[in-house]
Amino acid sequence: MNFDQSPSADFRTNGSLRAAGSRRRRTAPVDRDPQELSTGDGFRLLEEIRSFGNPLMVFTGGDPLKRPDLYELIRYSVELGLRTNVTPSATPLLTGDAIGRFKDLGISRMAISLDGPDASTHDNFRQVPGTYDRAMFALHHAKGIGLDTQVQTTVTRRNQRMLPQIAERVCETGGKMWSLFFLVVTGRALENDDLTGDEYEKVFEILYELSKIVPFDIKTTEGMHYRRYVAQHQRGDRGAGSNSQVARRVVWRTAGVGDGKGFVFVSHTGEIFPSGFLPVSGGNVLRDSLVDVYRNRELFKVLRDPEKRQGKCGRCEYHNICGGSRSRAYALTGNYLAEDPRCVYQPLHPIGV
Repeated sequence: MNFDQSPSADFRTNGSLRAAGSRRRRTAPVDRDPQELSTGDGFRLLEEIRSFGNPLMVFTGGDPLKRPDLYELIRYSVELGLRTNVTPSATPLLTGDAIGRFKDLGISRMAISLDGPDASTHDNFRQVPGTYDRAMFALHHAKGIGLDTQVQTTVTRRNQRMLPQIAERVCETGGKMWSLFFLVVTGRALENDDLTGDEYEKVFEILYELSKIVPFDIKTTEGMHYRRYVAQHQRGDRGAGSNSQVARRVVWRTAGVGDGKGFVFVSHTGEIFPSGFLPVSGGNVLRDSLVDVYRNRELFKVLRDPEKRQGKCGRCEYHNICGGSRSRAYALTGNYLAEDPRCVYQPLHPIGV
C-alpha cells in the first residue's frame, strides 16, 4: 500500500477523556461534547474516507455507544464498502443486543480492552469495578454469534509480567488479533507505569515467543520498534528451523505504519491528527478536506519522510519498518521528529554514515 496516499482511519465518536497515565483511550466515559460532529457531518466524513480507496474504518471513543446515531453511521460506513470495526467500552451499554446489531450491520471486527487476566487485575487497572466481567461477556458473546474480535491491552509495568496469561484469555475467547498499546506518557501520567527501554526489549521477547505459538495475530501500537526486534531475530530463527514466518506475519503487514503514515485520526469535533496519541492538528474536517490534509499538509508529509527524523531514528537501518514513535518523541521531548526515547537500539549500519 502507498501510505503517502491512503491510510486507515479512526473516528472518535465522542469526547471521553483519556486516562491519566497514558495517551491511550482507556477511561470510563464522560458526557458527550456538544461540539461533536453531527450525523450529517459523520456521513460526509465517511464519504471522504471512502475516496481514499478501501481503508479500514474504526469507530472508537471513549464509548461510541453513547452516540444515539452510532448504528446509522456504522450502516452507512458498511454500505459505502468500508471495512468497519468498532471499539466499544465495557459498560452496561454493551449488551448482547448491541453486539448482535454490530454483527447484523456488517461490522468486520469488535475490539475489547483487556488489561489483566482476571477481574482483580483488570478492574484495578481500569479503576471501574465490573469491567472485566463485562469485557469477557462481550468477547464470549461475540464468539458465540460469529462476530470476529480482537483484544486490546495497554502494556505497563503493572501488567507486563501478566502478558502470557492475558494471551490465554485471547485464545479462550477466539480473538483474531491481540493489539498491544504502549504508553505515551503525558502531563498527568504516572511515570512509574511507563516501561524503560530495557523493559520494552523484555516485553518484545515475550511477544515474539508467543507469536510463534498462538493462533491469533499480534500487533503493537506506539511500540514500532517491536518490528525491529523481530527483524533482528528472524535470521537466527530461520537457521533453527522455527516458526519465524508466523512470528513475522503481522510485523510485515504493518511495516512502516506509524503516526500520520498509513494512519489518520479524526476527533469527535473533527480535528485531524496523525494519530490519537499525537495531539498536533493538521486541520478540521468541517473546513478542510481530509484527503488533502493527509496527502499534502506539511505535518503529515514530514512525518512520512524518514530523512526528516532526527537522532538515531534518522540513521537507523530499520527505518523502513519502524521509524520510532513520533507520539512518544513529542510527549517526552516536545519534538515529534526526535528519536524515540524508549528505544535502546544503536544502529549497527547507520544510514548516511
